[in-house]
Amino acid sequence: MFHKDDFKNYRYILGFQSQQKFKDFLSAKDIKAEIDFCYIEKLNNRLSAIFTKINKSYYDPCDIKLFLQKYLFNTYSTFKNNDILNNLNNQGRRKEEVYFSWMRGYLVCEYFKKAISEIFDISKDEIKNIGDDDFHSLDTFKRTPRADLEINNYRLEIQSGFQGINDIKEHKVREAKNIFNDKNIKTLVIHFDLFNGQVAFVDISKIQNNDLNWITRQQMEGQSVFNIDSNYFQWLFLNKAPKFKDLSL
Repeated sequence: MFHKDDFKNYRYILGFQSQQKFKDFLSAKDIKAEIDFCYIEKLNNRLSAIFTKINKSYYDPCDIKLFLQKYLFNTYSTFKNNDILNNLNNQGRRKEEVYFSWMRGYLVCEYFKKAISEIFDISKDEIKNIGDDDFHSLDTFKRTPRADLEINNYRLEIQSGFQGINDIKEHKVREAKNIFNDKNIKTLVIHFDLFNGQVAFVDISKIQNNDLNWITRQQMEGQSVFNIDSNYFQWLFLNKAPKFKDLSL
């Protein structure tokens, strides 16, 4: 039987005193893929095209060039300057695709923030940003179950769908229930279905564990998700945004 020192000596002869470094060498995990900035430029162009098209048909269009410069291109520059692109958690996906997914969701939140203020009859300045997606530093850029915005006694989770499949991840519901039990603050998911041009409002603080809308989604590696039923969709965003008091929650 061989002794562990035999293995250690073998690795030492090959030039490795650290087991982890040898593992990384054998698996090539020490080779970091370069960011394809040409690809990102194309992704940014697609984001520009998406929101330009939405803006043309939206009931309350904005200065789209100004919007894209402020929230897309300036934010992208911040990502580059703070070296966040190279350190995105890719979860098996290309980092460029993770960037695209994050930026798309971020733009949805910023684009519809004015409508959200109208729904709640408050000014945009009264909407508090409480999410963990602070992209000015790698140390503070996180992707967590914490909600994005806070208004009065509601935390708002802004999310979006792009393929006609509209779900809420289980960990977001758990987080919302914990917040409600600890602080008596409700969490409202506002889900923008860009594929169909509709918006759902779901109070996830009170979703029951035995609700029939809980399903297992194979596209998400068998994760349990809350499927947003058609009854939750109460706004076609070609039309004026509804008022909070008129929503069925």
